[in-house]
Amino acid sequence: MADRHRVVAVHGHEAQDGEALRDLAGPEVLVVPGGRELIRALARLRRSGEKACVVPMTLGRDPELVADTARTLRALPPAQTSGTLLAEPFGTGRHLTSWLRAAAGRTPAASALLVTAPAAGLFDDAELYRIARLVHGYGSHRLVEVAFTGGDPDPTEGVRRCGLLGASRVTMLPAAFHLPEVPVVPGVEVTSAGPTVSRAALARILAERVADARLRWSRGQDDGIAAGLTAADDHGHSHTHPPGEGHDHGHSHTHPHAHTAGHVTRSTA
Repeated sequence: MADRHRVVAVHGHEAQDGEALRDLAGPEVLVVPGGRELIRALARLRRSGEKACVVPMTLGRDPELVADTARTLRALPPAQTSGTLLAEPFGTGRHLTSWLRAAAGRTPAASALLVTAPAAGLFDDAELYRIARLVHGYGSHRLVEVAFTGGDPDPTEGVRRCGLLGASRVTMLPAAFHLPEVPVVPGVEVTSAGPTVSRAALARILAERVADARLRWSRGQDDGIAAGLTAADDHGHSHTHPPGEGHDHGHSHTHPHAHTAGHVTRSTA
């Protein structure tokens, strides 16, 4: 189709090297890091006559990825970006909270929960503590801890802390596109809840993001770049649809959003 847009998924620290995201997204989606790799991917598509819809692949802890992607696109000459759209981010902190709450709901209440993600900057790591506190507050698990792959505490230390607090079973809830290695800690049974989003859910959400971006362009010639530039200022675009939720693209984009407050602390209730 002449008006088809190839999906370019730009990943950051939530996908590490992007390999797990490539496996989830499949061969039809170009998965690349930002910066030069994104520029090269767009150049290849242009040479082949394809348009691109760029989706920042954050689960909600990397608003800077959205802004960096927008800055990269803005810096390119118009001839290189003509027909390229920047979609809203794959997810927000509210989405990630919902995904983790759903995973927690499938986990026995007797198990402690260890919310795990790759270490990033101070703000992004603090956001994970806030989200974990909400998972605890809305759930039935007595103990919810946080651990960072490549950070402090790491998953092994996180499991040990759960054990010291009386847990004999720990379920890891990945807050990333890849599955962390399950640590072996004597006296504690450790399992993983599996991917944050399934392959089917990822495909559905990507399709929604692309459809919204194309609608925005057809209605007002808005390529999404200007909105993306402010993403790191307000922790994401001002509007995203809930993950995987079907919707009528004819409605106006005016949705109230509830504000969720939470202290940045580790939950050890």
